[in-house]
Amino acid sequence: MVSDPLLHANPGLSPLQPYPFQRLKALLADIEPANERTRISLSIGEPQHAAPALVAEALRDHLSNGLQRYPATNGEPELREAIATWLTRRFNLAAGSVDPDHHVLPAAGTREALFAVTQALLDPSQRPAVLMPNPFYQIYEGAALLAGGEPVLLNTTAANDYIPDLDVVSDQTWARCGLIYLCSPGNPSGQILPQAFWNRLLSLRERFGFVICADECYSELYRNEQAPPLGLLEACSQAGDADFTGCLIFHSLSKRSNLPGLRSGFIAGDASLIKAFAAYRTYQGCAMPLHHQYASLSAWLDETHVIANRDAYREKFALASQALQSCIPYREPEAGFYLWLGVPGGDDEAFTRALYAAEGVRVLPGRYLSRPTPDGDPGCGYVRLALVAEPRICEDALMRIQQFIQQSQ
Repeated sequence: MVSDPLLHANPGLSPLQPYPFQRLKALLADIEPANERTRISLSIGEPQHAAPALVAEALRDHLSNGLQRYPATNGEPELREAIATWLTRRFNLAAGSVDPDHHVLPAAGTREALFAVTQALLDPSQRPAVLMPNPFYQIYEGAALLAGGEPVLLNTTAANDYIPDLDVVSDQTWARCGLIYLCSPGNPSGQILPQAFWNRLLSLRERFGFVICADECYSELYRNEQAPPLGLLEACSQAGDADFTGCLIFHSLSKRSNLPGLRSGFIAGDASLIKAFAAYRTYQGCAMPLHHQYASLSAWLDETHVIANRDAYREKFALASQALQSCIPYREPEAGFYLWLGVPGGDDEAFTRALYAAEGVRVLPGRYLSRPTPDGDPGCGYVRLALVAEPRICEDALMRIQQFIQQSQ
């Protein structure tokens, strides 16, 4: 008898759910839109603005020598220094508080790092609780399951201002908590977590000893140029913790600089956690190629293209408000590039199918970003729109959605 080759596979594989975009593809597979207009996708958060020319130049300039040696897991000193300088300036940190040799670790984008952190920092023998918002970025759930953890969902809704309610979590669960994921600005709500929230969480962390992982990949896409979003390291500093104890942040160039294909980001925070994570990643073999590192360096050193990027998103959010607020009122997001819309009738899958059939516009059902809980499924009845295409394409899609809603009423 031949034994099953998956007999000893990671048990975390079996509860993994299909990725949201797989589910969307299946949902729309039998639909051929009625009109001949170009199909438009607002379903995936993949920035379509032009990449900065300076990044392409840096890639070309370093391509030949970048292929001739293995990159170090910890990255080039110049890149870590640029990231540390950027963090210090951007989040109003004290000079010297971010040591590029101890507080910073380059990564192949936030997705890789957010997944790997649980594998490195959780003890699977304890089956620790891994807390996360609901809706959420599905990597959090998969990372928890494959590290032997138990996902614990914190519903975020309009009723709680899209801020996880930490006080609904029992002391018993906090005692089992190995790690908590948070996203600020949030996906899909665009909500920015305030200092009061971080103060409460930091006090819980001090008491129970878990790791705080803040996914800040949308932090540079904010509406108010005079009020950049608060970050976790800044919150630690304001709370009097200059060592960022138990805290890690995750940043990326994908959204900030329109570089999803570069696969470049970083982790920063508690030096002891960075040291442990670096040891794990040395074995994982995920060091960023050298030419990518120098391209990333050029991006972190420049803010001009980032300011222009924010201007483009402001233009598109203004277009969205003009097109949709009167027919499908929604909360204006503080940051990010998503709209989180409650749909007429409350059936997000039916709305998605009907919209695609009538107008050729793809959006993402909210339930594909969330999970059912005893208190309900906070994604049901919503759709997420990613305003990542060029303004004229987004405007076309928004007007089609407006027409669809008006004709459906």
